[in-house]
Amino acid sequence: MGKTVAQKIFDSHRVDVPAEGVSVLSLDRVFCHEITTPIAINDLVSRGLDRVFDPTKIKAVIDHVSPAKDSKTAEQGKTLREWARRHEIKDFFDIGANGVCHAIFPEKGYVRPGYTVIMGDSHTCTHGAFGAFAAGVGTTDLEVGILKGVCAFREPKTIKIQVNGSMPEGVYAKDLILTLIRDLTVNGATDHVIEFAGPVISAMKMDERMTLCNMAIEAGGTCGICYPDMTTVEYLWPFIKDEFASKEAALEAYSAFLPDEDAEYARVIEFDANTMEPVATFGNKPDQVKTVREMTGTPVNQIYIGSCTNGRLEDLRIAAKVLEGKKIHPNVRAIVSPATPLIYREALKEGIIAIFMDAGFCVTNPTCGACLGMSNGVLASGEVCASTTNRNFNGRMGKGGTVHLMSPATAAATAIAGEICNSPFFRG
Repeated sequence: MGKTVAQKIFDSHRVDVPAEGVSVLSLDRVFCHEITTPIAINDLVSRGLDRVFDPTKIKAVIDHVSPAKDSKTAEQGKTLREWARRHEIKDFFDIGANGVCHAIFPEKGYVRPGYTVIMGDSHTCTHGAFGAFAAGVGTTDLEVGILKGVCAFREPKTIKIQVNGSMPEGVYAKDLILTLIRDLTVNGATDHVIEFAGPVISAMKMDERMTLCNMAIEAGGTCGICYPDMTTVEYLWPFIKDEFASKEAALEAYSAFLPDEDAEYARVIEFDANTMEPVATFGNKPDQVKTVREMTGTPVNQIYIGSCTNGRLEDLRIAAKVLEGKKIHPNVRAIVSPATPLIYREALKEGIIAIFMDAGFCVTNPTCGACLGMSNGVLASGEVCASTTNRNFNGRMGKGGTVHLMSPATAAATAIAGEICNSPFFRG
């Protein structure tokens, strides 16, 4: 019987089987940020276990509230900062050098095909875009990962989603994943890995694949995975060029983690991308999705472009093309947060930041703050935000606020119109 990507990664990292269907895996990376990790740090300290298994495999960042907005968040940052210094964790990204975790860690080349990755953050599934097994975990598992470099997982079943055809102009990865979540529902992939396959996925850039895998958790998935290919190798080449004789050699090595032709799946779903059009969420669940055409005319108060889902350079380029030469509607406010300093710098070079500012956007430093309603764009009760983030839960961006999830192109068009509408790129 053939094996899926996840099964191959489990086989290559399994160090123990403490119970039937449960595997203890060695970890290639433990990622940390200042919201969830300080809880684990303080507990380890209280138990006399203030140690790390390998400081070179731990990467840490302050990103969720950056800079700190109050004494509590300042203390969280202080705890992480002092811990990183204490254990000589050199890959720690503090204020000024920091970016959104699921953008800056791939940007630094920390994720490779076949890796195992954990973090105390549900959107750790983003890193599956590289052909890795990456999962968000709770405090106890995070503590064990930091201390011992292992984590226990139930053997996951896999759903394969084969995306055929080609996406129409003006339809993007965010539209695809929202459409898939609508079809799967928020519980449809619970305790499963999702393999994204087919010509549409193969044609995607890494930025798009990360958008896709980022929201696998919104369908209940443990991890979303894209197959490693030459696009993956090209993205990683600056970091792996000394490890392989050629890009072809790297691809051959990484191809060991491709699924076998006779791999067994819990479900195989065929999806035709040709019929797609831009979509947005309504209500308070990520599977409550309608076409933008159906949502047209819905008024908004705020537009937010950024986050680990859609704050990368390609996202900003797309939004800027919609905004160029235009002004945001006088009844709305608009915020853009490039996801990393490098993205910010490149956007400056390309004139993208100027386009946003000329249109009337507030440009902020890289941060997760607005996405989870902590800083840099919190909604007031009764306000509505058109957002490129990943969750539209009740009060997600502020108590009593409503969030409509959408692509950067749709968000930019909405900023101009003052109400939800399709971008000029979509002519369906």
